[in-house]
Amino acid sequence: MYSLYIMGALYTVLGILHFTHTGFYRPLMPKFLPAHDFLIYLSGVAEVLLGLGVFFPKTRSLALCGIIAMLIVFILFIHINMLFPGNRLGVSLWILIMRIPLQFILIYWAFYYLK
Repeated sequence: MYSLYIMGALYTVLGILHFTHTGFYRPLMPKFLPAHDFLIYLSGVAEVLLGLGVFFPKTRSLALCGIIAMLIVFILFIHINMLFPGNRLGVSLWILIMRIPLQFILIYWAFYYLK
């Protein structure tokens, strides 16, 4: 059960970083998406709310489903986009490829606590 609370804390902290380190996230945003700063802040709000939602039994299932959905969106729009040449930001291709299985591990982590 401790890992559930670690998950909640992790997403809460990562969500806050969207506001305190917005510049870090800007280059990760796919060029085809509009309003990059708005989307960064929106995803930060989502991560904070979902992370906090994990802590409360009444909101836990909804928060976990939201985390799973968010991670799928991140795979589709960010992680796969960064595999294309010109979108890698100087990051090694093998590191970018290894991030995708990590996303599935994070999805499983959230799915494990769904009831």
